[in-house]
Amino acid sequence: MPVGTQGSVKGMSPRELREVNAQIILGNTYHLFVRPGLDVIEHFGGLHKFMNWDGPILTDSGGYQIFSLAKLRKITEEGVHFQNHVDGTPAFISPEIAMEIQAALGSDIAMTLDECAPYPCEREYAARSAEMTTRWAKRCKDWKTENAQRPTLNVQRSTEEAEQSAIRNPQSAIKRQLLFGIVQGATFEDLRKQSAGQTALRDGTGNATAIAQDDRARNGHV
Repeated sequence: MPVGTQGSVKGMSPRELREVNAQIILGNTYHLFVRPGLDVIEHFGGLHKFMNWDGPILTDSGGYQIFSLAKLRKITEEGVHFQNHVDGTPAFISPEIAMEIQAALGSDIAMTLDECAPYPCEREYAARSAEMTTRWAKRCKDWKTENAQRPTLNVQRSTEEAEQSAIRNPQSAIKRQLLFGIVQGATFEDLRKQSAGQTALRDGTGNATAIAQDDRARNGHV
């Protein structure tokens, strides 16, 4: 899964990605929201057209990027207050807002908003964090369910027209967008097993497992 955090895979064109048989590209909700911004992506007709990519796109909810802004953010049950890393503008992302942004981007797979626990951390903190991630996952699923049931203006349109207008009518994107939950629990095996059971969305889509922060650092992943 090549990483196209801000709408492009560094050093590779869409043609080159197709030549190496890239099956899916990763985009990041936080970075796309901050820069280039939803207005720019809307102008181009959605993330697929902005990237000139006709394959699947998965958007990360931005949980890890928010984790990396430790000195600029405050996590509450409602969501995350933070200063964006570009110009310091105050911003807020909740599970519902993360879902709304991903629906507007029109990605094929959306991720629930999660909290990435730091490493090392106490077991009590990891447990509270995983429990909140589970509650956030439910809020994300509830938002998708409630909004997918709204009438869409695109039901009578051709597939091409529907795709072109999805950014202006997010409901059309919500219906086809898959939602993946994220398993947390830091490095505690029992917490991760519990999180896996609780986070499973059980609607035929999928789940992802967060990598412990020490492993990310050791393997050079971000």
